Amino acid sequence: MAMAALGHNCIVREVELRNKPKALLSASPKATVPVLLLPDESVVDESLDIVRWAIRHTAHNTSWQEQELDDVLVKNNDGPFKHHLDRYKYSDRYPEDEDDHFALCGDFLAKLESVLIEANDGTVFLRAPSLSLVDIAIFPFVRQFYFVNPKKFASLKLPKLSAWLNYLLESAEFNCVMQKRAPWQENDTNHPIQLLDD
Repeated sequence: MAMAALGHNCIVREVELRNKPKALLSASPKATVPVLLLPDESVVDESLDIVRWAIRHTAHNTSWQEQELDDVLVKNNDGPFKHHLDRYKYSDRYPEDEDDHFALCGDFLAKLESVLIEANDGTVFLRAPSLSLVDIAIFPFVRQFYFVNPKKFASLKLPKLSAWLNYLLESAEFNCVMQKRAPWQENDTNHPIQLLDD
């Protein structure tokens, strides 16, 4: 979403992680996504590092600052919340109690709800009057949590966070990057995609 919001051109390759193409394994032995392969063949394979790259290589002025990614909410999202989300989302892979991980995820989501309530200015965003890196860094993980079981999410009764989630699900940035694409195969050709108009 950061790449889209900042207007970067890129070739998008959808991959099936159950059938990882050799090109992905060659580019990044970690074989996780996302992976940003640059023209000089260097690789950026951490989500927040890709966002940092996008900011540094944006020609036009942006209010986004790399320091936003050091926000305590982003750190807690990328650490404890993601840990428990993985165990809740993939409960069949872990012996621990799914309900415990759901509850621990719920604690973080309640914190997000309180941040939105404390803003008390009608804004739907976490740290600024408009969309910021904090929102973009946290949103994909809240979305994953929601789609594991929307009814259980609703049981947490988080109206402000639900409004925030719905706004981002309907946003131009999200819908641009989440277009359905066929999984990429070796020797397929893709064309550069202008993610958003500058």
